Amino acid sequence: MSALPEYPLSLHPERSLGTLSLDPASSPLAGAEGYVAQEVGDGLVYHVPVGALAAARWLSADFLLDSNHLAVFLLTLQEGEDGPVFRHTFGLLNQCQARLRLPLEAVNQNRWRYEREGAWLKPLCGGERVDPRRVDRLTLTVLRKSEQPVRWWMTPLTATAAEPPRLQEPLLPRGPLLDELGQSTLHDWPAKSRSAAEITQRLHDQLAAAPAQRWPVTYTRWGGLAGRRLEATGFFRTHHDGRRWWLIDPDGHLFWSSGIDCVRLDTAAPCAGLEQALTWLPDPAGPYRPVYGHFRDTPTINYLIANLIRAFGPEHYYARWSEITLAELRRLGFNTVGNWSDWQIARAAGFPYVRPMELRFPRTPLIYRDFPDVFHPAFAEDAAAFAEQLSDTADDPALIGYFLTNEPTWGFAQETPAAGMLFTTPACATRRALSDWLRDRYGNDTALSAAWRMQTSFTAVAEGLWSTPLTPAAQEDLTAFSAIMVERLFGGLSDACRKVDPHHLNLGVRYATVRETTLWMAQGLRCFDVFSVNCYSPRVRAAIFERVSTLLDRPILVGEFHFGALDVGLPASGIGRVRDQAARGQAFRVYVEDAAAKPWCVGVHWFQLYDQSALGRFDGENYNIGFLDVCNRPYAPLAEAARATHERLYQVAGGEVEPYNDAPEYLPLLF
Repeated sequence: MSALPEYPLSLHPERSLGTLSLDPASSPLAGAEGYVAQEVGDGLVYHVPVGALAAARWLSADFLLDSNHLAVFLLTLQEGEDGPVFRHTFGLLNQCQARLRLPLEAVNQNRWRYEREGAWLKPLCGGERVDPRRVDRLTLTVLRKSEQPVRWWMTPLTATAAEPPRLQEPLLPRGPLLDELGQSTLHDWPAKSRSAAEITQRLHDQLAAAPAQRWPVTYTRWGGLAGRRLEATGFFRTHHDGRRWWLIDPDGHLFWSSGIDCVRLDTAAPCAGLEQALTWLPDPAGPYRPVYGHFRDTPTINYLIANLIRAFGPEHYYARWSEITLAELRRLGFNTVGNWSDWQIARAAGFPYVRPMELRFPRTPLIYRDFPDVFHPAFAEDAAAFAEQLSDTADDPALIGYFLTNEPTWGFAQETPAAGMLFTTPACATRRALSDWLRDRYGNDTALSAAWRMQTSFTAVAEGLWSTPLTPAAQEDLTAFSAIMVERLFGGLSDACRKVDPHHLNLGVRYATVRETTLWMAQGLRCFDVFSVNCYSPRVRAAIFERVSTLLDRPILVGEFHFGALDVGLPASGIGRVRDQAARGQAFRVYVEDAAAKPWCVGVHWFQLYDQSALGRFDGENYNIGFLDVCNRPYAPLAEAARATHERLYQVAGGEVEPYNDAPEYLPLLF
């Protein structure tokens, strides 16, 4: 019998990958080795004896990224040369010590994202389920990077049975990372704000100009197209005119929704353990108290609010911001306040908006990631309580519609919800329903085993720990039952919402992506009035989106897209990346006008109004994706592009003019 491994177990790389080289400079991080990666894919290979991770519960290592731009790393665990591969991706905050603390329970694939901790950013899990007892190799590689080499130091990757401590006082070799205005200290750029007085003057100028800001003259009071008029119902609705899909505004005019998400005071960054990374910490008991908040249990700091309080005082900053912001949307030509926004300001102003719903199931257990036990007797009660969120806007004509949820995490998995449920939930009502469904199909255990080409039983499907790999035939049945699960989930929620709010559009769930391989769930999506999907491609994905629209007989709304660059002091660009701010404007025009020309598309919403903090938001994203920066300075090329597109938006949608097509260079992704 082999001896049990002793922990902590330090893992040392066996060889390097690609052009990775050792950094000969002495490390500022105690016990760390330095590396330089020139290309994506450069990295390290670790081999461990089979069984060495059998009783391990955590993997950890300390990192220090010596760079001004984001680098994203990929850690894999694999069972043998051709075995399944678990994938963990994470980013690192520049010039700040980070501690990777990966719980090995993650290899069971029941969780997509873990919480950001300090400079360890956006820890995501994917790939395949692996058994730590069989893992014999790991890799650590650079997954995404800028054009510059990636230089980092790291301590040995260590497996432990006990939870490693959180990092409390990270090393900051270049001092604070944010200045007193909320801008990066690691960068300089021409439009960087130089003083608090400059920001205060800008805000007062914006407030003075606010009353004069108007939508294009061809827009109705709702942002629809003046002129042609159809039936007015007093609420937004969908309409197909024989050539294309439209939304119709409450007065009966054609409407195409161009929106911005996160119209809110949204530059908050977690600051617990990162206090030394901040040049200025306002007194939390004084006039700057609103600067501090929480994301779940994590304290945050918001320098946009600080800049507004400095200009308008703690009593008036919010009202002044609201006035400035809605005027800015009109100046840019946007006719929709998008998801994740402070939609109450839109409601008060009669400005068209959408709203998110908070998906929660207090009585219904979750059975795979965020998928609930839809056959549980409490599901109907939870659906009814969920729908009550809509009661306060049920009669508001400015509300276009609502999203049931955003990017379900079960949708990120390589497996279907039914397959994931088998491996992660030993007993639940939906597993019993699956067993009954299979019994109706096959009759007895022998027939089930023959069909699945594996030895199994209805009892094994109904309950108990499941660890047997699934055959293609089993996967086929589980996909079919997953479609039933999805239809029961979204159908139940949608029916409950229509009882509370029969007037407004059900805009769906904002899928992260849609592929041919996910169309198995189509039957469960026909309860939506509009199919929403987030799409960060250079243009809307015309072939698959048109297929979905035709399959569902529903229009498509793109809930998120954006483009960023690395020329204005943010560590990362965003999911879409171009060269500079002028190119961001080109990319915006191409995307929006191309989408408007598509007969199945009724709108696209940019993510988001403000840049994220250079320190990173709640999960670590620190992107140049705003129309404005933390100092409320608009990005002029992007603003000019938006206005130009919105002036001709309805002509493009109506087929009267060709869409703008002067595309910029789209760069390798860095997010």
